[in-house]
Amino acid sequence: MNTERRLFYGSCFALITTALSFSIRAGILGQLGTELSFSAAELGWINSMWFLGFPISMVIGGLVYHTVGPQKIMQFAFFAHAVGIVMTIYSGSFTGLLISTLLIGLGNGCTEAACNPMIADTYEGVTMSKMMNRFHMWFPGGIVIGSLVSKFMTDASFSWEAQIWVIMIPTLIYAWLFWGQKFPEAKEEESTQVSKNIQAMLSPLFLFIFACMALTAITEFGPQQWVGLILSSSGAQPMLILALVTGLMAVARYFGGDAVGKFSQTGVLLGSAILATIGVFLFSTQTGAMAYVAAIVYALGIAYFWPNMIGFVADKIPKSGALGMSIVGAIGMFASSIFQPIIGGWIDGDRGAAAAAGLTGDALELAAGQATLGTMVVFPAILVVLFTILHLWVRKREAVAVAV
Repeated sequence: MNTERRLFYGSCFALITTALSFSIRAGILGQLGTELSFSAAELGWINSMWFLGFPISMVIGGLVYHTVGPQKIMQFAFFAHAVGIVMTIYSGSFTGLLISTLLIGLGNGCTEAACNPMIADTYEGVTMSKMMNRFHMWFPGGIVIGSLVSKFMTDASFSWEAQIWVIMIPTLIYAWLFWGQKFPEAKEEESTQVSKNIQAMLSPLFLFIFACMALTAITEFGPQQWVGLILSSSGAQPMLILALVTGLMAVARYFGGDAVGKFSQTGVLLGSAILATIGVFLFSTQTGAMAYVAAIVYALGIAYFWPNMIGFVADKIPKSGALGMSIVGAIGMFASSIFQPIIGGWIDGDRGAAAAAGLTGDALELAAGQATLGTMVVFPAILVVLFTILHLWVRKREAVAVAV
């Protein structure tokens, strides 16, 4: 196996580690709370450390990428993942789990900070878009794997500690794949200078993408985090909905390079926003079997957001460098974390309105959930407008470049 393949496969296993830490930790929350007598609020604080560590290390990793290099960033990622996993298993205390989850979050952010620019520096053009999509397919793909593993182990009465040990498997594999390999140099010499990175990030195009990334991340993670609660009273099986969404996302990202080659990055982003808007709207109006149709449309809508937003920055704003890619990814995760309690507040408000209207039980929960999803349609709807503007602008700029 040549160096290029080892680095790419190592990146994929590092992202699988991120995905397993997301899905398996979610799967063991019940056992963790029961065995260690944690309240829901305490479990929530522990989970928040995962989201906090992610953007912190992404930004720091982007700042030091060209100083220390992706190899050292991934060495720290391995340290953070390995120590975080072991601490989770053996700490047995609230403070220990806060620290261990923060470490895992830091390792996850380092993976994005190192691997996104590394892939961008290894490949070019449509091939870069294809490999970026195939790299990012392993986040939803890993969530599917982790969810199935956690369900099987929970049903088979395995302890939560045994499930956490599973996360160590891809961690050790990516460490072995990266071991002793030569990492690629940056394509753009100016992209290695932080001052030039910041100058590029102050451009109107980057600031536009910055705003769009916040909306794409909220569109992706907002409904996904709440769809189980919202659809539990709709006649559909929430876990099947989530498995269907993440599974389809993984498959779609595998073929992401073909989609970009045919429709362009901005064409794919615009089409994704349209499908995501339709998908969230269907979630807000349909029940039973139609909820699965909504899941298919929604999954195809959000699948291409994250990798192609990162790929667009690498391709169209190269002077922003690794820092630009990290900042865009970090704002996506940060925006998602900010809007989680806001969405929760919407659900509480809509639940109160449904109760005031005389609804009770499942009818109340369904009405409140669908009302909240109806509010969330605004995020992808705004993206349809923004990506239409971006698509037309990029086409015009490319036409002028060809004419010159």
